[in-house]
Amino acid sequence: MGASFGVLPGHEAKVDGGGFSQMPAPPGESPPRAPAAGTIAGRTSPAEWQDSTESPEPSSSPASPASLLSIAVDLSIPAEEIQLGERIGIGSYGEVHRGLWRGTEVAVKRFLDQDLSQHLMREFETEVDLMRRLRHPNVILLMGAVTKTPNLSIVTEFLHRGSLYKLLHKPQPPQVTAALSEARRMRMALDVAKGMHYLHSCDPIIVHRDLKSPNLLVDKHWMVKVCDFGLSRMKTHTFLSSKSNFGTPEWMAPEVLRNEPSDEKSDIWSYGVIFWELLTLKEPWNGLNPMQVVGAVGFSGNSLAIPEDARPEAKSLCEDCFRGNAKDRPSFLDIQKRLRPMQAMIAKPGSGNGGAAAGGSPAQSSDSKPPASPSEPEPPPRAPPSKDEYPILP
Repeated sequence: MGASFGVLPGHEAKVDGGGFSQMPAPPGESPPRAPAAGTIAGRTSPAEWQDSTESPEPSSSPASPASLLSIAVDLSIPAEEIQLGERIGIGSYGEVHRGLWRGTEVAVKRFLDQDLSQHLMREFETEVDLMRRLRHPNVILLMGAVTKTPNLSIVTEFLHRGSLYKLLHKPQPPQVTAALSEARRMRMALDVAKGMHYLHSCDPIIVHRDLKSPNLLVDKHWMVKVCDFGLSRMKTHTFLSSKSNFGTPEWMAPEVLRNEPSDEKSDIWSYGVIFWELLTLKEPWNGLNPMQVVGAVGFSGNSLAIPEDARPEAKSLCEDCFRGNAKDRPSFLDIQKRLRPMQAMIAKPGSGNGGAAAGGSPAQSSDSKPPASPSEPEPPPRAPPSKDEYPILP
């Protein structure tokens, strides 16, 4: 693949012929039990903006080794079973590598700081516990976790096309750009709505709280999967506190930007921004810095301008997602019901540019996996990684 591969800092590593370096087991410890077959769940990424109201300072004392044992044994992956390839993303809390685990290509998020405080260790455990519960085709799949320092990591499935943000807003080969027809983008919008409806249907409800296009991954069949559950919380009360939120203001609901209590309807606003991206192929609030976005959305009541030439049904859906009163926003079930007729309309001959993807690939139901075909370009060779290319677990 033309990429160079290194070894983990401070450790000798075995490198196989495929360019992957092996993660060593902690010295003096026997490897933990391998995960049971069929282990499933989600994934996570970096926070890019912190609310102006800081959360109370957590304990900085290191986590005791015993605290690692609360993660289910069947999720534990021995570090020596993971072979690391090139780095595909980096954030303030860690870096993501392409990797191999038992012959399967995976994404491996390894924490940069392995001396985690009790507070961060609890967050790690909570995230893994949340991810292991999630089973849906539009939610990223958790393979397991390396639970021993110095290789504390989360292991998920690897999706070859990277993030939706990258596909929409970064330079792409002509065949990839041409393949992003209106019909395909509506299928992507439906994929996101289905994944989020699943999260909101859990008991208790799972509120994502950092839903954005960099946190949506796309597989080789163009199916979109929700990831990044580092900020997610189970809703056990009427509202969630926003005091300790991190996130990216371009996608955040006004009540969250104002540090007000919020619920699952804040995810609907974020979805509206993603839907706007799929409609316009533009970056949200391009030209404004994060604090300007906070002022415009959180305190001046502004929302993204919807193009006048947008389909009326799409424009109406976007406007409803941007309702200032969170109670007036639709649910993800409502959104699915509104997207399906839109998708069928776009697929009709003569309905504009959405009837087929460039190259003649017909529009297909979002409920079935589109088969690979010669007109569907395979993912291009990977360029040097950037922080936008693949989300990072916080």
